[in-house]
Amino acid sequence: MSLMAESPSESSWSDEKHKYEFKRLVEDYEKYSGSGTQLVTIYIPEDKHISDVVAHITQEHSQAANIKSKDTRTNVTDALASIRARLRYYKRPPANGMVIFSGAVDVGGGQTDMVTQIFESPPRPIPSFRYHCDSNFLTDPLRDMLQDEGMYGLLVLDRREAHVGWLKGKRIEAIKGTTSRVPGKQRKGGQSAQRFHRLRLEAIDQFYKEIAELAADVFVPHRYELDGILVGGPSPTKDEFLERKYLHHELREKVLGKFDVSYTNESGLYELVDSAMDVLSDAAIVKDKIAMERFFKELHRGNRATYGFDAVRENLIMGAVARLLISEDVRKDVLSFKCKNGHECYEMIDRRTKKTNGECSECGTKTELTERVDVVEYLVKLAEYRGTEIDFVSTDFEEGDQLLNAFGGLAGILRFSTGI
Repeated sequence: MSLMAESPSESSWSDEKHKYEFKRLVEDYEKYSGSGTQLVTIYIPEDKHISDVVAHITQEHSQAANIKSKDTRTNVTDALASIRARLRYYKRPPANGMVIFSGAVDVGGGQTDMVTQIFESPPRPIPSFRYHCDSNFLTDPLRDMLQDEGMYGLLVLDRREAHVGWLKGKRIEAIKGTTSRVPGKQRKGGQSAQRFHRLRLEAIDQFYKEIAELAADVFVPHRYELDGILVGGPSPTKDEFLERKYLHHELREKVLGKFDVSYTNESGLYELVDSAMDVLSDAAIVKDKIAMERFFKELHRGNRATYGFDAVRENLIMGAVARLLISEDVRKDVLSFKCKNGHECYEMIDRRTKKTNGECSECGTKTELTERVDVVEYLVKLAEYRGTEIDFVSTDFEEGDQLLNAFGGLAGILRFSTGI
C-alpha cells in the first residue's frame, strides 16, 4: 500500500490546510542562504501580465552581466534563466498571484545546489510586483500573509496593574503592562481619613488615565483593522474605567464587552479570551478551544478519543475518526518500510532525522525504506478519503500546547469506539 492513498474525487484543501502547506514551505526556504546576492525572489500579483514579468527578467539578465564576482554573476543568470523557463508554462498568474524563489543555495562543504520553487495562490493577494536579489530569499511578505485573520484588542486592569495585548487569529500576544502607585485602603499615620481618601481617588484617576494612554498607544494606530476590544478585570474597576469614559473616544465603540477576570498580568489576557468565548464565537482560537475541550471530554470518558501516530493512523484507515486534530507546529515525516516477508511498517520521525531502514514490527527482519512523506500530508490524505473533518490547532493556548507536547501533535475524536 502506498503512503498516499488515492482519493475517489479531487477535493481542494481548506484554508487551514493551504496555510499549513505554505507555512511549511516558507520555513524550508527561510533556511536557505547563498554566497553573495545570488538568491532571486519575485512576487507577481494576479493582474500582472506574464509577458511583462518575462521582459523584466530579461532586462535583469542583461544587467547581471555587470556583476563583478564571476560566481555570483553565473548563479544569478542561471536563476533568472530557470525562472524564465518556468514562466513559459503560465498564460497568466493564478488567483492571488504567485511567488518565485530561485538560486544556488549552500548545501555544506563548499557545495551549492540550484533550486527553483513557485508558490501559487498564496493565502492573500500579492499587492504589487516585486523583484529582490539577496543572500537570502525574501520570505517576510509571505510570513505576513500567513498571520491569522481576526484582530482583537485585549485590556485587563485593576487598581494595581494593567496589561494590553492582541488576539490575532489564534495567537494571544502580550504587548505591555503598567503598575500603579495607588495607596492601599489602610491610611498612613498622621493623615485624616478625608485627606487620605481624596489622595487615593486622585491616584486612581491618574492611573486610569495612564491605562487609557497605554491602550491608545497600542490600539489607535490599528483602529481600522480592529474587530473589537475586550476589557477584563474585577468589579468595580473595569466598570469605572469604561463608564467614566477614560478610554480613547475612537476605541469606545470598539468595546465588545467587559468580563470578570482574576488576573491583570499577562495570564489575565488568556483568562480574558476564555471568559469572552461567547462573544468570540467566530474567532479561530475559540474553534480550536472547543475542539480540544471535546477531545479531552471524550478522552476522560475513555472510549471515543485517540492520539499518537499509530493509533490515529489505524483509526483513520478504519474510517472511525470523525474529527482529526493536528497541531500547527508538527514537523514530522512518515517512513514506509517493507520487509522480505511482505509486511509493511510505518514510523513517524523528526523531519531532520536521516533514517533509511529499520526492523519489521511483525517479524523482526530487516526492512527497506519505500517512501517518506510529511506526516500531515499523509494523514490529511487519509482523512479526506474517509470524509473526516480536520482541525489545525494552534499551540498559543494551554490545551493546544498539550496536544503538541503531551499527545505528539496528533489526536482524533472518534465516530465510535474501536479499542485502538
